[in-house]
Amino acid sequence: MMTICDTNIFIEYFRKNHSIRLELQKIGYDNIVISDVVKAELYFGARDKADLQNITKCLDNFPNLTIRPEISKMAVGFVKQYCLSHKPKFPDALIAATAIYYDVELFTLNVKDFRFISNVKLYQISQ
Repeated sequence: MMTICDTNIFIEYFRKNHSIRLELQKIGYDNIVISDVVKAELYFGARDKADLQNITKCLDNFPNLTIRPEISKMAVGFVKQYCLSHKPKFPDALIAATAIYYDVELFTLNVKDFRFISNVKLYQISQ
């Protein structure tokens, strides 16, 4: 199954986190996709020109799931539905909506930011 990785997964990958790298290998790099939101967040976090080039080179290896109007509408709906109970951030709502729209699993280290959203399939780290 295709898996979309949250921003924190790529951050840990760039930090050379061994357990994250092993999990990505288990998923299979050919099964990993990325969203516009995650790309933008990673670009925004670049420390310098060399870091930006490294991020860009890495991300260019993964298919990109674009934000479609249906995804945007769904994300706004999540924010409206859960704003009082869970306070979802709009980028997280967009990532969840993207995963649901494209019917892919979501690999994140911040499960609490997504678990309350129905229909999002959270990737389970194998033991």
